Amino acid sequence: METTFETKKSDYGYNAKRLREILGIKQEDLAERMGVSQQTVSRFEQTPQLDDETLDKIATALSIPVDAIKNFSEEGVISIVGNTYQDEAVSYAVHYKCTFNPLEKVVSLYDEKVELLERMLKAEQEKVQLLQEVLKDKK
Repeated sequence: METTFETKKSDYGYNAKRLREILGIKQEDLAERMGVSQQTVSRFEQTPQLDDETLDKIATALSIPVDAIKNFSEEGVISIVGNTYQDEAVSYAVHYKCTFNPLEKVVSLYDEKVELLERMLKAEQEKVQLLQEVLKDKK
């Protein structure tokens, strides 16, 4: 059984809408990023042909290239998802790139805490010595 999808390569408004939905961005958020109203974004998404300036604003707000809007196709998205999807656990392990070792961070914070406590103890000891000297001088 062959599945066909309606391709709307020339419908830039539809393409922008689908890409926005795929990226999980609401119309209100896109409108805020573009500096326009939500109604304006809705109107853009219902317009088959958009001028280059509008396409550029939408692409910039979505952080995608203009060509992604112009050349968008449902088949392409399904192909990419079908060829790159992995189990969530595997995907997390493969794609999560921690920029620091969490254990080293814990050890570092612990060492900083120990140093702070040592400085505080030393300051208290100095205060005690000063008080003892003052009391000694008064006798």
